[in-house]
Amino acid sequence: MVSVAVSSLGASNIHVLEPGVSINGAYYRDVVLRQMLLPDIRAASGSEFFVLQQDSAPSHRAKDTVALLDQKTPDFISPALWPPNTPDLNPVDYTAWSVLRERVYRTKISDVDELKRRVNSEWAALSHAVIERAVGQWR
Repeated sequence: MVSVAVSSLGASNIHVLEPGVSINGAYYRDVVLRQMLLPDIRAASGSEFFVLQQDSAPSHRAKDTVALLDQKTPDFISPALWPPNTPDLNPVDYTAWSVLRERVYRTKISDVDELKRRVNSEWAALSHAVIERAVGQWR
């Protein structure tokens, strides 16, 4: 499992999560958000001010996660305002991953380590124009 954040200002590093880890609210808050995504988002935006929209995964909607994001991100869009099952609200899932998947799987992958290397390499090489187009489709 991997996690990223994207915006018109930039993209986070791609973070490969440990195999078999349970992505509950606590892990998502303490590891994915606090250690990975929030620092990357701040670095990419060059600011403490950014809008954050997530999908409706249970760990994203957890009460403590929402409280953390409400406190740490000034323009957090709360789950109460998220439309259910709306693909156009997740440009990573419906655009960037499609391009990345096509590039990663061009040739056969021999093992998990090679998969991780390819995912990291292709994410680093991904043109920001792909992300900008995806974010530009967000309404």
